[in-house]
Amino acid sequence: MNSQNHTIPASIENEAKTALKFYPQLKETRIEFRFKKNIKKSTMLAQPTFGSFFRSRKKRAYIILISEKFKIENQEFLTTQIPSNVLIGWLGHELGHVMDYSDRSNLNLLWFGIKYLLSDRSIIEAERSADTFAVRHGMENYILDTKDFILNHAHISTIYKNRIRKYYLSPEEIMEVINLRDEREALIQ
Repeated sequence: MNSQNHTIPASIENEAKTALKFYPQLKETRIEFRFKKNIKKSTMLAQPTFGSFFRSRKKRAYIILISEKFKIENQEFLTTQIPSNVLIGWLGHELGHVMDYSDRSNLNLLWFGIKYLLSDRSIIEAERSADTFAVRHGMENYILDTKDFILNHAHISTIYKNRIRKYYLSPEEIMEVINLRDEREALIQ
């Protein structure tokens, strides 16, 4: 599916559109969702496109790369075969990265990328920030479903589960973000 600003493969159109509904701020942002054969250490990856990196924040375009397959133990699964709500959560997390990147200047984004490549602490900060963006935008049920799918799936390797536990918000921390969000909203009203 191609809308004015979003390019989405037909096989994940419903899930991507659902995730995008939680981010109305991204309606005018150019985002391409694209399948890739393999992404090292990840199922999905969000980043600004190279050509748009040197433009102003408002004119930046992004790509969300989605691994065609992922391995669970010795079995390979197509990413499109995972439950719809889990895929929506994964896409929502990646859109959280886009939200984070769109707030950064080009120099700050470059420095952020370098730190991400070199520092575990920076990876933790980035991944927890993307989860937080998703939860603050109302995607908590999808994010929790995604965590549950990964952490409680018998065939997902302990190594991958430990990576998720290390770098991403835990279900308990997600509940804390929800409570803080709801408290802020109550104060505003």
